[in-house]
Amino acid sequence: MEQKFIPLSVPNLKGNELDYVTQAVQSEWVSTGGPFVTKFEECVAAYVQAEGAVSCQSGTAGLHIALEVCGVKREDEVLVPSLTFIAAVNPVRYVGAHPVFMDCDDSLTISPDKLEVFCEQQCSFIDGKLLNNFSNREVKAIIVVHVFGNMTDMVKIVKVASKYNLKVIEDATEALGTHYTSGFYSGRYAGTIGDIGVYSFNGNKIITTGGGGMIVSNDKKLLRRSKHLTTQAKSDELYYTHDEVGYNYRMTNLQAALGIAQMEQLEQFIETKKRNFELYQELVYNIEGLHLIEYREGTRANYWFYALYVDETYPLNRDGLMKFLAENKVQTRPIWGLINNQRPYINDQAYRIERAVDYLEHIVNIPCSSNLNETDIKYVCELLSYPVNK
Repeated sequence: MEQKFIPLSVPNLKGNELDYVTQAVQSEWVSTGGPFVTKFEECVAAYVQAEGAVSCQSGTAGLHIALEVCGVKREDEVLVPSLTFIAAVNPVRYVGAHPVFMDCDDSLTISPDKLEVFCEQQCSFIDGKLLNNFSNREVKAIIVVHVFGNMTDMVKIVKVASKYNLKVIEDATEALGTHYTSGFYSGRYAGTIGDIGVYSFNGNKIITTGGGGMIVSNDKKLLRRSKHLTTQAKSDELYYTHDEVGYNYRMTNLQAALGIAQMEQLEQFIETKKRNFELYQELVYNIEGLHLIEYREGTRANYWFYALYVDETYPLNRDGLMKFLAENKVQTRPIWGLINNQRPYINDQAYRIERAVDYLEHIVNIPCSSNLNETDIKYVCELLSYPVNK
């Protein structure tokens, strides 16, 4: 029998999705109004134990709003990771601010140690403001990204932020369901530890609404202003009075209906992805030159994406391995190109980017869908071992 194609990451829509979307269509509430939107917001807020949630059209839109409500303005600076998807950084430019790129640690997330050294040695803290000595601009916030569902070291991040009066914006677009299981933040979910957090429901995320995102916070003022800005900043809905520039960022009722069905299955998805990750680990363990990046100790990750590190002892380099797998109907991808090397950001400040360069050259993402089965994983691992054993 011909080998089937194994995709990298595709949606799993085997629950009540069709039923709920049909209800939305039959009710004729298909746009940004409708009961499913509010219900989805309440569902996500309850799941992550946040004070509230505000739906939006994408994770990127959510990050844009997060920067706005956290007071980041034109010519301010925001500390951001170099190793992440560019959508985590583009909103900094939307508000007219400047990114300063930070390196990652071995979790692939922003390095709190280098971030702290940067604040101590490259900046001056004067009258409650952190000023970048290089640019003379004020540093207002940190964007942390929980890469592939791996929790950033939030204990250290919050400590640095508190010391220098910085807002913490959590890009948890890849990390819905990830939470601490021990330590100071035990029980706290990714996205709920900083000042404000954002989730994404893009097609390849652990749950999907086709597009869409969600803003969460424990600060009622930030939530109220987020809701205000995402709904065109209406101060009087009847007479269409607007008190500032707002955005058409509200999620649709159709998307929310899909999201509620997906939320019903989230824990099942995570359990499946955890089991699949552990099987990959077991099978890859004895393949010389390969290992999977671990998730942070003291956390329950959501195991969204699996990062395979290809070192120099493996017979193929990163690109050679991806080509070999593609020839055998297995979809993979490299990790993102470093944002500080991308054309729009080539002239922005980047501070000691070292570990991220190594990971860029060596990481391959391998199939990780929640509907991946044991036979698929064994086939992928047989292919991974073939260049070593041939």
